[in-house]
Amino acid sequence: MNQQPKIGVFVCHCGSNIAGHLDAGAVAEYARTLPNVVFVQENMYTCSEAGLADIKNAIVEEDLERVVVAACTPRTHEPLFRETCRETGLNPYLFEFVNIRDQCSWVHMREPELATEKAQDLVRMGVSKARLLQPLEEQEVPVEPSALIIGGGMIGMTVALNLANRGFEVKLVEQEPELGGLLLRLDKLYPTQDDAQPLVATRVAEAQSNPRIKVFTSSKLREVKGFVGNYEIVVGDNEGRQSSFTVGTIIVATGAQVLKPEGMYGYDGKRVITQLEMESLLAESGKSLIPNLQSVVMIQCVGSRIPERPYCSRVCCTTAIKNALEIKSARPDAEVYILYRDTETQGTRYEAYYTRAREAGIQFIRYSLQHPPEVSKKRVVVYDELLGAKLGIPYDLVVLSTPLVAREGARELAQLLKVPVDEHGFFLEAHVKLRPLDFATDGVYVAGTARWPGHLEETITQAYGAAARAATILSKDRVTSSGVVARVNEALCRGCGCCVEICEFGAPSLVEAASGPALSGVEGVEVARVNPVMCKGCGVCASVCPTGAMTAMHFTDEQVIAMVRAALAIELLVEEV
Repeated sequence: MNQQPKIGVFVCHCGSNIAGHLDAGAVAEYARTLPNVVFVQENMYTCSEAGLADIKNAIVEEDLERVVVAACTPRTHEPLFRETCRETGLNPYLFEFVNIRDQCSWVHMREPELATEKAQDLVRMGVSKARLLQPLEEQEVPVEPSALIIGGGMIGMTVALNLANRGFEVKLVEQEPELGGLLLRLDKLYPTQDDAQPLVATRVAEAQSNPRIKVFTSSKLREVKGFVGNYEIVVGDNEGRQSSFTVGTIIVATGAQVLKPEGMYGYDGKRVITQLEMESLLAESGKSLIPNLQSVVMIQCVGSRIPERPYCSRVCCTTAIKNALEIKSARPDAEVYILYRDTETQGTRYEAYYTRAREAGIQFIRYSLQHPPEVSKKRVVVYDELLGAKLGIPYDLVVLSTPLVAREGARELAQLLKVPVDEHGFFLEAHVKLRPLDFATDGVYVAGTARWPGHLEETITQAYGAAARAATILSKDRVTSSGVVARVNEALCRGCGCCVEICEFGAPSLVEAASGPALSGVEGVEVARVNPVMCKGCGVCASVCPTGAMTAMHFTDEQVIAMVRAALAIELLVEEV
């Protein structure tokens, strides 16, 4: 039987984003010549309310069986167009997106004729695939209305309280004996110079007294199974006791740790210390340390912005300013020097904070990576880039500003959760702009310095964002997974386990095969089976399957081959079944 579906093609101008760099009208006219295309329409903005209404009307009035939209990126708009198809009764997976903006007009904006030709090629490929699209089913699973938060610092407690106040049960796991995280060691908060400890103590008391929050201290995540809405969790403490429970979502808020500068600038923890150690001294001594300090030298970018660690930790400059102001406040005649490469005080609040430090008499001296400061027993020698001369500065104390680095155990935790980390060990979000607090794994989120170094007020904002993202899952009775998943032909599967080994989401597993003619009565045979809720439809399993038993739905071999043939302008032959 021949597949002759009625296909509708919608070509979007996207204002001038597409039509300003290629001939959208010519693309639409070309689409009318393609086999099975019975309706073509141009839209100024296909994603607008009017554009979506046009798609709905065409599906109904023209009896369309497939829809192709040539527009911008499926990353942002594919769910919108699929839902539009669903609202008219058309299976949402009978929709194909052709990206003629990102992949065509934007990258060939100086070659309009060639861009138009390429857009026609892309539409031809999309129509070829659309002929072979199949309706797919989505899976629904119940949701356990509770959350696991890993990390009991300020960010983890903020997420926990936010979710608990919304009515959800929360399990808060902290590996240290007490809640509070890195803020327990801080003296002041910038740029207000408020005491850090009252804020931490208040937040800890709120978390511990909230009846919806169960706190596990001196504990770590031991095991994770399941999928969004139903994660089976095992938590163990330092004494070997374990607790098991089910949650709907997981939020990673493990924070970061401060680099200890072993072997740098004569660091000894006494006369040469870190900013964090300075904070602890100020908090513990009640400022009795400051009267003994006549000259303090702070060195920035110690262990950061170097080949081994090329990133800026962002908090170091403001931390140095904070502690320098604290010293000047208690002893105005003290000499405080900040040796910097570049000063990171973005935004009006932090720029005003920097100005305040200059007005207080704190001296800023710029050095370069080629001429770093030299610390001897009595003085710090630095080449001033602005003066073009070497300066010798006597000191009572040298304070090194070291970066935040990924917390120990971050990679192991990432493996448990099946989420990625970047080259520095920080957790890697799904998309820095579109999904900055999500992982690719549904129902797992990240906030705070576990994701990347940031200021406290910024990371607290992320905590509220992660809580809101988790609440979108927890507030539902059931969640629906995508229909774009892998499927196994058990008659072809030989149970080699290649798919199980390569899948980063843990979707396939080996199970005992059901009896059937294909197995000829053989018992104990294992075959792969895919959990559709955990599968992301990436197709990696299908690419490594040696027998062709695994199929990536919506990207089947036949569909991909049809697109390749269309790209090469080879006439598509539809086999009769």
